[in-house]
Amino acid sequence: MENHKQRTIARPISISGVGLHTGVFTTMTFKPAPENTGYVFQRIDVENAPMIKADIDHVVDISRGTTLEQNGVRIHTTEHVLAAVSGLEIDNIIIELDNKEPPVADGSAIMFVDKLLEAGIVEQDAVREYLTVERTVTYTDPEKGVDIHVLPSNQFRATFMIDYKLQSLGTQYTSFYSLEEDFVEQFAPARTFCFLHEVDELKKQGLIKGGSVENALVMIDRTIDDSELDRLKKLFDIKDDVVQGSNGILNGKELRFPNEPVRHKVLDLIGDLALLGMPIQGHIIAARSGHASNVELVRRLKKEFEKQILSKRYQRRLRKRPIFLDTEAIKRILPHRYPFLLIDRIIDMVPLEKIVAVKNVTANEPFFEGHFPGKPIMPGVLTLEAMAQAGGVLLLNAIEDHENKLVYFSAADNVRWRKLVEPGDQIIFEVDLVKYRMGTAKIHGKAFVDGELVLEADLMAAVVEK
Repeated sequence: MENHKQRTIARPISISGVGLHTGVFTTMTFKPAPENTGYVFQRIDVENAPMIKADIDHVVDISRGTTLEQNGVRIHTTEHVLAAVSGLEIDNIIIELDNKEPPVADGSAIMFVDKLLEAGIVEQDAVREYLTVERTVTYTDPEKGVDIHVLPSNQFRATFMIDYKLQSLGTQYTSFYSLEEDFVEQFAPARTFCFLHEVDELKKQGLIKGGSVENALVMIDRTIDDSELDRLKKLFDIKDDVVQGSNGILNGKELRFPNEPVRHKVLDLIGDLALLGMPIQGHIIAARSGHASNVELVRRLKKEFEKQILSKRYQRRLRKRPIFLDTEAIKRILPHRYPFLLIDRIIDMVPLEKIVAVKNVTANEPFFEGHFPGKPIMPGVLTLEAMAQAGGVLLLNAIEDHENKLVYFSAADNVRWRKLVEPGDQIIFEVDLVKYRMGTAKIHGKAFVDGELVLEADLMAAVVEK
């Protein structure tokens, strides 16, 4: 496949409305983002306007949509927004919200797509990286009748089938072969749907507070009388009379496509696949899949191709991103010096959230002279020390008067050295701040060489006066 450039939008643009499940009124603003940012939500109604990365590891609820949470801050029902940006092949965007759930709009993704196209899509300098499906990956759930296969393909394709024991739905099938040619007109307008028998239960669960016949297709799957119609009128706050449509849909809502429900299933799939962090080159064949199955599929894909994902992610950062902090900048933050300054540069950092650091392991490191000189390896405790130093930069860089502070590490738990580190290796440290309170911090760190995990640990530290 030819090299495609990453893309973002040309200018900020907003859309407002109620959320499907929480019923809150939200203004959502799409904003341009730098290369390699990916998809990031931002809650400006929360103190310090925290960011929530659209990532499979941040999924916390898939009951009737895909809910993300990071550091205790949630975004509900993200799949339609993610489907819009992913379906338009936008790589980098910040999705700013002033409440906890995006607007449901009309229950599809077309209003988001129209807004994004109105803002304009622009190319960036960095090359887009793809997850190339090299072998077949399968996910099944026999109890729910779910069957998904991901096959190698030179581009992203999807084939989807649903079958319901309901005359208005029955068996439906759809397929697409090109996001560029098919997504905007054939899939983005497909609206979400539910069955009438589900409505009361969803209400009891505190869901669909913003749901109505204007933003969802309600499929009539049981006999209802006039008294039931009156109850539904109050339930959905409908001003006019509620009627049973001859097409089996409440209020007789006309379908945009004969197979609109299965097209919406593809839309949800596209949105959930965005949680992988990079577009897929592969053909997905799915039967009866929903959010829970989609999320499990993404987890399986991440596990199967973790080395490829990590390798491409860090190659991209090292090749295309400017150095966030070089050695001299690190020296202004950390008190360590040769031979105990063990990180060379910082390539990514979100203050008091995460940091990515690099250590180039050269053959002339002083410890190689005496540490297994016949077959030199980097001492595991020094790899751990380098990880701790990355954590120290993360903490001190965000603290006022850091020149007069020190970070002392007090405990290390769940330490696992998984592979040897040898001369010539380049270690990438990815360190996340788990908790920080009153000068005490807990961090979780991982170290990678060529995309493979070599060290993982939980560390406790205290920030103290010099």
